[in-house]
Amino acid sequence: MFNLDGKVALITGGSRGIGRAIALRFAENKMNVVVNYVRHKKDAQETADLVKEKGGKCLIVKANVAKEEDVKEMFDTIKEEFGGLDVLVSNAASGVLKPALELTERHWNWAMDINARALLTLVQQGKPLMGRGSRIMAVSSLGSVRAIENYTTVGASKAALESLVRHLAVELGDSGININTISAGAVDTDALKHFPNREQILDSALQRTPLGRLTTPDDVADIALFLCSDLSKMIQGQVITVDGGYAIRG
Repeated sequence: MFNLDGKVALITGGSRGIGRAIALRFAENKMNVVVNYVRHKKDAQETADLVKEKGGKCLIVKANVAKEEDVKEMFDTIKEEFGGLDVLVSNAASGVLKPALELTERHWNWAMDINARALLTLVQQGKPLMGRGSRIMAVSSLGSVRAIENYTTVGASKAALESLVRHLAVELGDSGININTISAGAVDTDALKHFPNREQILDSALQRTPLGRLTTPDDVADIALFLCSDLSKMIQGQVITVDGGYAIRG
């Protein structure tokens, strides 16, 4: 069920946090990994070194997933290096943390392009390299269905991302490609450090999580691994929430 030896996985935003955890989990299961980054080259190299320590082959590719030409060039590189692609994880994300009434057109378009539209471009450019049984995953957050202070652009773009996954699930079904969303709870990553009320968010999440601890990047990586396996072959177009039960507390 977890015979993933030699399969090739692309993880966008794979240099740090959840992306890095997924890359390492895949490498532990003998997959080859493509780590995409746009700014943090040193972190991407550190991830690649860790992947290689676990026995996997790792290719680092710099590309802005919001730019179609960058994405096309990235897949050209993957085709040249590996010949094809088995798993695509759309994890790269960005956004502006401001009250809704202070947002500009640029803020809105920036978040939508990177967090939602990028998945469409990735699938359009990546599908020719993917055969039956391939897997696509989009990483989302609870902000897609909840109102979180200063999270308007990111939350709205994540909601659009989840809707896009459902529509793609229908269109990709005939090709035998599974696509799903992984929605993570409050995870203490570098992204959360940009929140002025970070400690409050983490403390509140911890108190309200039935399982008594915060979600970690490794928890998210475990679900990504499951979605790569034959055990998930009938899961299509779904949002799998990884939060220790936090979301059920209202």
